[in-house]
Amino acid sequence: MVNSYFSAMYFRSSIRRNPITGELSGYYRLVESYRSGFGKVCHRTILTVGFIDDLSSAQLALVQKGLNDHLEGNHNRLFLQNDDILVNTYIDKFFKQMIKEKRVDKTITDKSRDWQTIDINTLKNKEIREVGAEWLCFQAAKQLSIDTFLLGKGWDQEKVSLAMTHMVSRAVYPASEYKTSRWARENSAICEITGYDVNKVTKDKLYHISHALYREKDALEQYLSHCTNELFDLQDKIILYDLTNTYFEGEKRGSQLARFGRSKEKRSDARLVVMAVVVNTEGFIKYSTFYEGNKADCKTLADMIDKLRLATSETVKKALVVIDAGIATEENLEMISKKGYDYLCVSR
Repeated sequence: MVNSYFSAMYFRSSIRRNPITGELSGYYRLVESYRSGFGKVCHRTILTVGFIDDLSSAQLALVQKGLNDHLEGNHNRLFLQNDDILVNTYIDKFFKQMIKEKRVDKTITDKSRDWQTIDINTLKNKEIREVGAEWLCFQAAKQLSIDTFLLGKGWDQEKVSLAMTHMVSRAVYPASEYKTSRWARENSAICEITGYDVNKVTKDKLYHISHALYREKDALEQYLSHCTNELFDLQDKIILYDLTNTYFEGEKRGSQLARFGRSKEKRSDARLVVMAVVVNTEGFIKYSTFYEGNKADCKTLADMIDKLRLATSETVKKALVVIDAGIATEENLEMISKKGYDYLCVSR
């Protein structure tokens, strides 16, 4: 392709023996002279022409001028000033060859294009926004038809767009609702992708849409579980189950879940909640739930087993449940077997 800092094309020759005539003659290459982005003058071969003994030096200069006029878009000037049929034939031949070999951009011949010279040092950017990660996450959500699922639950389009905005924002920029709202307004093009009015994004609306999504959590998890199985042809033959807990800085006196318990982060002074997650070997979440912060790990398994079949592929007759020693009580292992599953665990 011709460089943006195009200067000129010219013929460069070397003396070789012509295998057809047996005489020494000029062997030509069409060379481009251009200035790089660092201001350095460079040269490169655009086309290997070969022997053109039927052109005089003056005609060769006209061919060179005609090719440069083509690149600059001066078609009318070219044919008004030159009526040499042989010269025009070579100009047409070489230019078509350059286009065929993709040595020049074909759009450069478009007469409607208006080329202007600009000083790149004077260019200024305004409202620069990130779009790459947002676009990728949005396309993944569209592939899973999350928007269609929410519309099927009776959500209107604006609410769905806000939900998609919040979900993608969580994946790309996991922060508080306040910081997320500022990020969407000032740094990201997420609202341009989802179609939600960026001026309407506030922390309160993000809080509300989070609550609305949580009310759909069980149905959405079950839908995504079956959807990913179908999309990637998974059968959930191995299921991993584990728990963790997290603490609150506030007192959370009115919470029904936040309780004092054994903190894995050594925060015995703060109230906790326990999160239980079931994943397959590919890392897709099959089921998740929250428990009171003082609930023992081994007491959560029965509830998980009862809901496991709904969240996994219907074609699986017998999955292998992988658990750690904290959950693997004799009572739990017996229950897993009675439910029709195999298990893998560390012995207590």
